[in-house]
Amino acid sequence: MADRTDTPCDLMLFGALGDLAMRKLFPALYQLDRAGLLADNSRILALARRPLTIDPFRQQLAENLRTLVPEAEQNPEVIDRFIGRVDYLQLDFAEESRFESLNEWRNHDNQLIVYMATPPGLYGVIARNLKAGNCCTDRTRVVVEKPIGHDLESSRVVNDELGEVYQETQLFRMDHYLGKETVQNLIALRFANNLFASQWDQNHISHVEITVAESVGIEGRWGYFDRAGQLRDMVQSHLLQLLCLIAMDPPSDLSPDSIRDEKVKVLKALKTVNPDSVGQNVVRGQYTAGTSEGKPVPGYLEEEGANRSSETETFVAIKAELDNWRWAGVPFYIRTGKRLPEKLSQIIIHFKPAPHYIFDPDQKHLANNKLIIRLQPDEGMALKILTKEQGLDKGMRLRQGPLELTFSETFSEDRTPDAYERLLWEVMRGNQYLFLRRDEVEYAWRWVDRIIRNWHDSGEPPKRYAAGTWGPVASIAMITRDGRSWYEDV
Repeated sequence: MADRTDTPCDLMLFGALGDLAMRKLFPALYQLDRAGLLADNSRILALARRPLTIDPFRQQLAENLRTLVPEAEQNPEVIDRFIGRVDYLQLDFAEESRFESLNEWRNHDNQLIVYMATPPGLYGVIARNLKAGNCCTDRTRVVVEKPIGHDLESSRVVNDELGEVYQETQLFRMDHYLGKETVQNLIALRFANNLFASQWDQNHISHVEITVAESVGIEGRWGYFDRAGQLRDMVQSHLLQLLCLIAMDPPSDLSPDSIRDEKVKVLKALKTVNPDSVGQNVVRGQYTAGTSEGKPVPGYLEEEGANRSSETETFVAIKAELDNWRWAGVPFYIRTGKRLPEKLSQIIIHFKPAPHYIFDPDQKHLANNKLIIRLQPDEGMALKILTKEQGLDKGMRLRQGPLELTFSETFSEDRTPDAYERLLWEVMRGNQYLFLRRDEVEYAWRWVDRIIRNWHDSGEPPKRYAAGTWGPVASIAMITRDGRSWYEDV
């Protein structure tokens, strides 16, 4: 991943007994320790409201690591060393007077990192109480998870509260998709290979597909999800970030602000979805009962704890366009949904065919090259090219095949780090290029808010689709009107 940092860190983890901390953050920190990337004196303070003493917490953490970390990556010696770095403190996050006790734990020579694995409504409370308890310096780094608010106005409130205590250079707004190895490789793919850099515009690309599909349903998160919906939960952050990395112009260098400046330009160039176009260019859906992985599953309104009259969307498909020179006339078809046929995240770049086609007219539909970028489940890339079919009797018949790079196979000796490992490591190094800047968050919300207002004004309910299918028929019609198909339908 990188060379170890010699700067010891004190990490205060708020919400340490939550799902995110236990499933993702502690395993990621263990892996950093196993890789020798944590300085010897680095420590972790787990903060939560539950009354626990240190020994039961450490025992629970050890059992959690043995469950979630692959057996081949478990090292008893490292687990013991890692557990020894962790302390536990019961803390009511809203009780200002208790925060002074955090200074008794701190080593003031260490770099302080504050990770708020809590609901966004607590970010400002925790920030103010840390300041009141004299736990903040201008060196403190603060990590907050998405969502940053639920619309533009609320995101400004959250960011203003954080901004009262911390400078923008201290804030690390987390979107775990940006920590995925393949997502980072988009920058290398585009700007280190002239083969692609010279073809990356409206003269050579006909359209782009971005799909983030989930096969699962709500998984007990009804209360959160029904307030958010798929547009806020997935499009506002994850899919728009992927679109930015695909569409951005070359940055002047790899510094955080150079990269983020170019992403903001993309968000500013997004065409507004107005009431006249929302019906044609945006599809929202909600799954009904169906089949997933061969088993019957309930519809969204039949999930445990469901509000039977909810009109929250579990699927979104959007035809997005950019008003700039590079991408004029190139649609970006983005979609995401729950209870789709498989768990899949991929980007497909459809290149335009050669201007003059000389082969079998019946095979002309094969003439478009495609670059397929897989983010999950198997990270990698494939370039679909045309070659001649083998055999004396085949003439110049064409076939389409991939030039394929699967990370787990090509780099089989190198373990692919989890996204949270990469992101936590970059926080420790103080590198912000994989984290969102405030204006990125606000421009994304501005675009999404307009779609939500149009939905509300239209009064049209989400379109139904059976669990285990690729969404409402209207999402197929949306792309078919342009003479195209979603990739799996080809």
